Amino acid sequence: MKISIINGPNLNLLGRREPEKYGSLMFEDYLERLRTRFPGIEFSYFQSNIEGEIIDEIQEKGFSADGIIINAGGYTHTSVAIADAITSVDAPAVEVHITNIGTREVFRHTSLVARSCKGSLIGLGLDGYRLAVEALIEIKANRK
Repeated sequence: MKISIINGPNLNLLGRREPEKYGSLMFEDYLERLRTRFPGIEFSYFQSNIEGEIIDEIQEKGFSADGIIINAGGYTHTSVAIADAITSVDAPAVEVHITNIGTREVFRHTSLVARSCKGSLIGLGLDGYRLAVEALIEIKANRK
């Protein structure tokens, strides 16, 4: 099984950016934990602060991966183009947010990406990515 994890803007700063909200673990270190926990899964990881690069990655991986985990960061609330890219590919996507966007600033309450995803995991810290992997495993199992 192949899962592509795509992170958006400022998520390259995990471990250093607002640790009280996002924790003190860098994503690359967390990714190693995922690889250890799910040895049968081939993970690819991509992060960009640029909307078009995120769309390109969705389009590149979305026809070969068995699933996409997307944390579009701030683009969650503004990018119809990222939502459309997710809808345009074959791979099912699960949206993840480390913090609870519903308890943050009002402009963060709406996810334009959610409508294109099979589900959303919000406010569970980095553990949301693990839960997204488990969800994608179930989605694939139920497709057969």
